[in-house]
Amino acid sequence: MKVHIIVDSTADMAEEVRSRLKIVPLTVIFGEEEYIDGVTIDHKTFYEKLVETDVMPTTSQATPAAFAELFEEITAAGESAVVITVASGLSGTYQSAVIAAEGMPDIHVVDGRSVAIGTGILAEHALELADQGRSAAEIAEEITELREKVRIVAMLDTLEYLKRGGRISGTVAFAGGLLNIKPVVSLVDGEIVVLGRARGSRQGNNLLVTEIDKAGGVDFNMPVLLGYTGISDLLLQKYVADSAALWQSSREALRMTAIGSVIGTHAGPGAIAAAFFKKEG
Repeated sequence: MKVHIIVDSTADMAEEVRSRLKIVPLTVIFGEEEYIDGVTIDHKTFYEKLVETDVMPTTSQATPAAFAELFEEITAAGESAVVITVASGLSGTYQSAVIAAEGMPDIHVVDGRSVAIGTGILAEHALELADQGRSAAEIAEEITELREKVRIVAMLDTLEYLKRGGRISGTVAFAGGLLNIKPVVSLVDGEIVVLGRARGSRQGNNLLVTEIDKAGGVDFNMPVLLGYTGISDLLLQKYVADSAALWQSSREALRMTAIGSVIGTHAGPGAIAAAFFKKEG
């Protein structure tokens, strides 16, 4: 039985991985204008609007109906699927998928407990398992276990967008905005946590390296992915150059991708991030 891997549009991954996934979109709203994430608005257009407009965009979760349409198509063909969603603590998208999958034993829904490139590397590993001939139930079980080893660490240009989106308090955002401070954040149990603050990008890069090491180090036998928000990847390229020693054990060239509009709404432009599976032990 063929196994499809499904994600929602908050997941970010390398293009060669994206082309093999089925993606259920969320909605991005600028005032009165609604856009289907990744369908009627692309990354470049989104970040241009984010910078140029005074309207703070909002986002809307994927609906049960959007998932149900895809699930019915898959089951009608006698096929199965594993669905990996954004952390349920950040969005109702997981619950939408669960509702849509009710009564469909060949559709397995997993709360990825991550976001953006973190969900992306989980989906990439799920594809690898499918290529090995594993069943949907087996893949879902392994992904449920492995999600606990996924780490995502990011350096933001500002905490302002997280504050405006209600993800952190104004007091925390104010402290992060002082004196060119670059906050380093992570996702812990579905919540955004500020790990530390650095003055300027260079110190921020060093702090990012330190936090990756503290998170358990990188398992280079598993997918690794770097990401950036905004139009340019120059900040990410600088980070890679500054932290070359961290990545020298990688067997493959580091892969990078733009982070999409739903997560970009809350992170703002100028963020860089790394997603990886932590080492055993």
